[in-house]
Amino acid sequence: MRYPINLKPEEKGLFSVSFPDFPEAITAGNNRDHALEMALDALITSLDFYFEDRRMVPLPSRIKRGQAFVDLPPGFSAKILLLNEMLEQEVRPAELARRMGVPPPEINRLLNLRHNTKIDTIAVAMNALGKRLELQVAAQ
Repeated sequence: MRYPINLKPEEKGLFSVSFPDFPEAITAGNNRDHALEMALDALITSLDFYFEDRRMVPLPSRIKRGQAFVDLPPGFSAKILLLNEMLEQEVRPAELARRMGVPPPEINRLLNLRHNTKIDTIAVAMNALGKRLELQVAAQ
């Protein structure tokens, strides 16, 4: 998933960053590269709140020509899709645990962005929701 950002040069070489899809995510950097680094951190921090509150995560809006973006790691993207699907189907973590035949704490780890989860485990969870997780390779 690639989330578009608004990258704006400020005084003294600083760059500010905001997200069209996450108005609460705002950050800055000492230079363009640092601002992009900070943007990923700000996005992940915002996503943490969506996951903690069990709220639907907005999918990335279209990136305009020449617009900068933040590329989420695949595991994060898969977890967003899983959370959104659970919310769409109104499946609580305890119900997903039952369907998967795993203890409920495993689902809590699965829905924790900071916990490394094998992509296969996320695929199993999606299967338990009647969905299939697909990966694809795209040109940069």
